[in-house]
Amino acid sequence: MLPEFYRTNLSSQLSRSQLLTLEILVWLLQVHKQIRIERLAAHFPLPIFFESRRRHLQRFLKLSVLSIPIIWFPIIKAIIKSKVEPGQRLYLAYYRTQWKDKNLFLVAVIFERRALPIYWQFLEKLGASNLVEQQALLRPVLKLLKKYELVVLGDREFHSVTLAAWLKHQKVYFVFRQKKDTNIKFKGKAYQQLNSFGYSPGMKMFLTGIKVTQSQGFGGANIAG
Repeated sequence: MLPEFYRTNLSSQLSRSQLLTLEILVWLLQVHKQIRIERLAAHFPLPIFFESRRRHLQRFLKLSVLSIPIIWFPIIKAIIKSKVEPGQRLYLAYYRTQWKDKNLFLVAVIFERRALPIYWQFLEKLGASNLVEQQALLRPVLKLLKKYELVVLGDREFHSVTLAAWLKHQKVYFVFRQKKDTNIKFKGKAYQQLNSFGYSPGMKMFLTGIKVTQSQGFGGANIAG
């Protein structure tokens, strides 16, 4: 059911029965498109009582080995290695999405017009992430993909120059969307907000060597529009 290289990686962490349980769960999720334990247990093909099947699934899903670094990192690393040679450039999408009370923070790798999740966390709050949370999400990914040239792409939530300076220190490139009231400065001139330049949809611009925001010690950035 699972691709062979998935099975190869998973079999080093899971027993034969655990791997079979995982394969059945993946199949049930695809067929029934439900994540409720009761619904999955009702259709799980194990010849025991319903309540026993439910507990069996609960115990399986609580296994400590079912963590992103242990289970998923070797698989996603193998996928990337099969598509991109070490030393080449990888683009990482960095974003957060909220569903009701679930606040999902995620990093994905982009190639072949797809975004494949690498690492994710649910924030224990609603609303935007802070610098500590942003760095915590990126650190394992940067370590996992250290053999590649990385470019981190983020929207306005990640416009912080502190995050940009941290990535620069990690020797990672970045492209962060800026708010229209961001202050920028040409050499020898006063600060101006981006919205004061009169740009409108359909126009293009690329500014080099710009100091972004009035924070100390951060400059030499490029602005594209």
